[in-house]
Amino acid sequence: MYCCGLCAKKTPCNTAGQDNLPANCPCNEPDIKEKSKVGYTGENGKIADAAARTEYEGYCKRTRLEEIMEFAENMGYKHIGIAHCIGLKEEAGIAYKIFKANGFKVDTVACKAGTFSKKELGHGDFQINKDWEGVCNPIGQALYLEKAGCELAVILGLCVGHDTLFIKNTKLPVTYLVVKDRVLGHNPVQALYLSESYLKAKLYPPTRQKGNISDCPTQPALIHPDSLAMTHKEH
Repeated sequence: MYCCGLCAKKTPCNTAGQDNLPANCPCNEPDIKEKSKVGYTGENGKIADAAARTEYEGYCKRTRLEEIMEFAENMGYKHIGIAHCIGLKEEAGIAYKIFKANGFKVDTVACKAGTFSKKELGHGDFQINKDWEGVCNPIGQALYLEKAGCELAVILGLCVGHDTLFIKNTKLPVTYLVVKDRVLGHNPVQALYLSESYLKAKLYPPTRQKGNISDCPTQPALIHPDSLAMTHKEH
């Protein structure tokens, strides 16, 4: 229905006249446009204003880490909570020190805080350690950070799905610092940039491997493009 990502026109939606819009452009639906506009009031309006100011004042000059601090200051937030993967504990500690040095109160809560066995949730079949494995507890992370009095939650490397649960269950405004990608060094946008070359066989049918590949030999993160034509012919 909507496909802004494949729009052949050069951002007609970002012009005052909004002329020559594609037939399926969301801008052609004024009822939704007006409904969304009404939503930018109260707390939403304050967040939108702080976001616009943060972008304007440091566009292409500040790192994501700096922007988070600027946004927090623009919102008047004094207390930042970091919800992080236990595998990125060191990175969370560095972020903690930087936020503290800039005058923020900071709490960090790892994904295994308040953990219990995967078997208790019926996830025993998905344990990597078959004897005992603690579950990631993003709902607990949300509750701990709320109890600590945090005003802004910063996600640092939570797993896919666990971040979903954190966002779904927290009452705090949320932003990201790190998105986990174990294969690409936590830089998932590289999969998009390399989707027509080194990673093509890993991303597209028929060569994309679905389901459980945990018992397969470790795959190289990148595949040489010279092998792609042969790979696709074989399938």
